[in-house]
Amino acid sequence: MLDSIKVTEMLHWPELEQSKKCILSPTDKPVSPSQVYLEKLSSSVLKDIFTTGTSSYNVLLQAEEEERQSPKRSPPFRRTKRPVRSVSTCSRHESRRPPIVPLLFLGREGSGDTRHSRALSGGVPCAPKSTQNITLQGSTMGLALRPAARAKKPCPASSARTKLPSLTKGGLSREAENSVKKLCILTAIKPSNVEREKLRFFKSDFTYNPQFEYSNPVAPLVLIRHSSASDRFLTQAVRIMELALKKYGNYEKFEQVTGGNLLSRSRIWYNVKKYMEKEGCVGEIVVHVTDDLLSRASMTVVNGRPTLTINISTAREHWLEGMLRHEIGTHYFRGINNSQQPWSSSLGRRRHCLRPLNPTEEGLASIHSVLYRRDPTLWRAALLYYTVYQAGRMSFAQLFHSLGRFVQDPGTRWDYCVRAKRGQTDTEQPGCFSKDQVYLDGILKILRHREKIDFQLLTALGKVSFEDVERLKGLAQMEHVRIPHFLQDRAGYAEQLEKIMEVNQLTDEELRLLI
Repeated sequence: MLDSIKVTEMLHWPELEQSKKCILSPTDKPVSPSQVYLEKLSSSVLKDIFTTGTSSYNVLLQAEEEERQSPKRSPPFRRTKRPVRSVSTCSRHESRRPPIVPLLFLGREGSGDTRHSRALSGGVPCAPKSTQNITLQGSTMGLALRPAARAKKPCPASSARTKLPSLTKGGLSREAENSVKKLCILTAIKPSNVEREKLRFFKSDFTYNPQFEYSNPVAPLVLIRHSSASDRFLTQAVRIMELALKKYGNYEKFEQVTGGNLLSRSRIWYNVKKYMEKEGCVGEIVVHVTDDLLSRASMTVVNGRPTLTINISTAREHWLEGMLRHEIGTHYFRGINNSQQPWSSSLGRRRHCLRPLNPTEEGLASIHSVLYRRDPTLWRAALLYYTVYQAGRMSFAQLFHSLGRFVQDPGTRWDYCVRAKRGQTDTEQPGCFSKDQVYLDGILKILRHREKIDFQLLTALGKVSFEDVERLKGLAQMEHVRIPHFLQDRAGYAEQLEKIMEVNQLTDEELRLLI
């Protein structure tokens, strides 16, 4: 989205999409020791936060780690001591929004090229002298240059703020950057012609089987590893959805009653900021709002910075906080905690014989999505599980009509079908991308052992399976761990798990037989 930006002697400002991406800036209050610890994360550790296994719809292959550690990589780039002018931004339409101070980043988004990127913020403490002869070209969109900062003075410890972590600049060659881009499997298997094929599908009265194209196709062996669908929990998935239909009549009514109204972009940012204040992580994460996302949200690393991308077309008032518990309270906090553990690297995981982090990671996050809802029906996890299973046996058009049993809206059905069929070129053939079954799989396994799991410890240890917690707890570094606010009340958390069991008509006897 920021492809038009190039940093040379002059800054070329993009003319579009300025209001969609921001950093929710920290307050002036002193930060906690765990927040300050975030500043100390190295580039490789930060990348590992989100690249060790599957994390929130973003799977990076282990080859990225090998590429980063290759002895042939270019020498580290040393930051120049030239200071940068601080700029505050505000668009006209945001004058009516709740007060949020955005931070805009310069660089090629998603390319991994951070060598020329700079952060432009409103009011950075202890800013260096302003750089001479920097001008803005293009539409200024109401930008105003701040007065030149005075000479740098020592900052008292009490005024410390959370500093957004970034990767070492210049640490990857151009070839390595291109390689890393291709290795993001969930980006690679997103069809490049999805809108064109959607139009053809709808014009055919839902009988045409899309022929998907991919800009960076994934190797067949990689797709084969994610092509086997399971029916282990199919009975439970169908029952969960049938219970919801019996209660609400159809999915659309369920979505409206339990999810509430769709939120505007400004309300999304406001609610995200409120949630971050609860968790003490304001200013640590880039927030990006878009309508071009197959999932509801994702937590990734973009240009070396933790980035939360939210799908505005699915952001509902009663569901947004659950999504934030999923992405920030689970994926982000477990990632930060993982970064200081002996098993934070791929080598460390092998040395300690760790099990795969999934289905625990996504199962835990999915439980947190419905935690404290008035009706914690596991609809989405159940429908994803069912859709993948059917995709392995049906063509795209057949799958679309099969989902009509549970979802009436054609647009919603299309989205679920694309998720299950992504990676395929000819969707007339049976086949699936099976990752989406991990959510219900993980939920049921965690609920099966919920009385034995220490959920605070499971979060503190980082990206580990609940089965490994007992043997790893004596080896863990616990000094700077982050525990989300909703896990502080152990009794209340346990009550919510029982409510999830009850609403979805799951029993301990049934789970013991299955698992």
